[in-house]
Amino acid sequence: MISTRRDLYLIMISYSNQKEVLDIHDLARFLENEQKMRGLTREHLVDIVAKFEPCPENLQHMVLGIDGFTNYMRSPAGDIFNPEHNQVNQDMTQPLTNYFIATSHNTYLTGDQLLSQSRVEMYAYVLQAGCRCVEVDCWDGPDGEPIIHHGYTLTSKILFKDVVETINKYAFTKSPYPVILSIENHCTVPQQKKMAEYLKEVLQDKLDLTNVSGHECKKLPSPEILKGKILVKGKKLPANLEPDAEEGDVSDEDTGNEEEDDSDDSDNDLQDVNGAESTNQPKKKRRFGRSIIRSFKRKRKKKIRMKNKTMSDGESDHSSSRERAQIVYHPKKRKTMRLSRALSDLVKYTKSVRVHEIETQGFLSSWQVSSLNETVVNQILQLKPAGLVRFNQRQLLRVYPSNFRVDSSNFNPQPYWNTGCHMVAMNYQTEGRMLELNRAKFSSNGNCGYILKPKSMCKAAFNPMMEDPLPGHKKTQLMLKIISGQQLPKPKDSMFGDRGEIIDPFVEVEIIGLPVDCSKQQTRVVDDNGFNPMWEETLVFSIQMPQIALVRFQVWDHDPIGRDFIGQRTVAFTSMMP
Repeated sequence: MISTRRDLYLIMISYSNQKEVLDIHDLARFLENEQKMRGLTREHLVDIVAKFEPCPENLQHMVLGIDGFTNYMRSPAGDIFNPEHNQVNQDMTQPLTNYFIATSHNTYLTGDQLLSQSRVEMYAYVLQAGCRCVEVDCWDGPDGEPIIHHGYTLTSKILFKDVVETINKYAFTKSPYPVILSIENHCTVPQQKKMAEYLKEVLQDKLDLTNVSGHECKKLPSPEILKGKILVKGKKLPANLEPDAEEGDVSDEDTGNEEEDDSDDSDNDLQDVNGAESTNQPKKKRRFGRSIIRSFKRKRKKKIRMKNKTMSDGESDHSSSRERAQIVYHPKKRKTMRLSRALSDLVKYTKSVRVHEIETQGFLSSWQVSSLNETVVNQILQLKPAGLVRFNQRQLLRVYPSNFRVDSSNFNPQPYWNTGCHMVAMNYQTEGRMLELNRAKFSSNGNCGYILKPKSMCKAAFNPMMEDPLPGHKKTQLMLKIISGQQLPKPKDSMFGDRGEIIDPFVEVEIIGLPVDCSKQQTRVVDDNGFNPMWEETLVFSIQMPQIALVRFQVWDHDPIGRDFIGQRTVAFTSMMP
């Protein structure tokens, strides 16, 4: 039995001229005026009545009573999410650099980064959840068998071969679009050859890219062209190596291993941005973050040098030499590792390279991927976000969590999406707000793992940090009417358990997008009513860039000393029904 909802009953009689039922014409007016549906056919309206009306007499007269109307409104047909977005609905024929790609960090882990278990099942889980880039940390194992685990920790170990077989089984059950296998290689050459052997034996045609034609000027192919393919992301031997050499050296600039990229102290990195160097930290650990940040500062330094030409010759020479010392950094010694040709040859479009020059890197070829930890990217966001957007127009960039997140917590992915970062790596094993944002982001294109970037991020100059990031574009107004709630649960850890406590609910709506668009509003609190609270309030938001915005609805229980979480729903703005 359905308890009559007063809010729905009032809507129904307002469209039925005070009758207790909606006929076909009344239903059409409601759907057009309130739900903003267009192109309704009689067949569609009849189907709604036949599907949702429980009363035989009403079915005979082809009308919808309050129970049938309530059934319809509570069904997926009444959902705020556009049902067309349950399938792929975006252009999938553009270069990979034009897409956000659902990405997993340390995919094999079931919990924290230090003590948790590694499981092959995690690869099945994330791939079935729509993830398209998985991480494989490879180390030498016993009996010549490469293994996967989080190095220098107490996490358990799993066989590389088992992981490859699991990826082969589940890679395309959820999405037909390409999977990127991000290999972090710590193995010796003999076990690298074993890795290459397993990849070719198990994945077979999925690795074969001979029939994939690259775009002009070394641009990346599209997800459509790469359907059913697995791309190996890893190091590649230099082109000038002898063709018959079975192995060779790869410098640290071609590694991209997370242990080497992560900084020990974010404060020291920030000091480097401001031009001061910390003397109590080894140069090796400060090298990476400082060199990247300086590449951003280069244009500004050039302007300063031009200005200094008006000074005296002696002063200008002294100033120029000091600036050169600040900008140019030459590491004294580069670490190298041996790389097997067999493994190198499996890498084509996704060669791992370090970020060495932000302003120019990627102009000659887009067939490369760089990885930066969140600490370094956060500094770049503060210093020159428009430069990072341009960099992401030329080549792929992966952002991964700091090594300080030993609990496998997730960062906020939105700032990295705002600058066009393609692969924002999330810990899929850790539920919470950040993973909910990631899930909402990729739900808007059939959860296929690829989301097309806005045009302004793909070609034009764009600065997401500006007050007016899209000059000349009109703001979009979002008007939400929060009507009511039904049978809201008590908070998970309520003081009185399941008895004796009646919640005081309110709704908070948050816009998550560009900094200029981020805002929150909330309804009033309804006292002592979790069964059918009525708000009937309208919230209005102005949004500069709705293409990248998420809308988050949260229900809270008001408490004199705080608030308790009841539930949430997050939807991409572009996936909301009008």
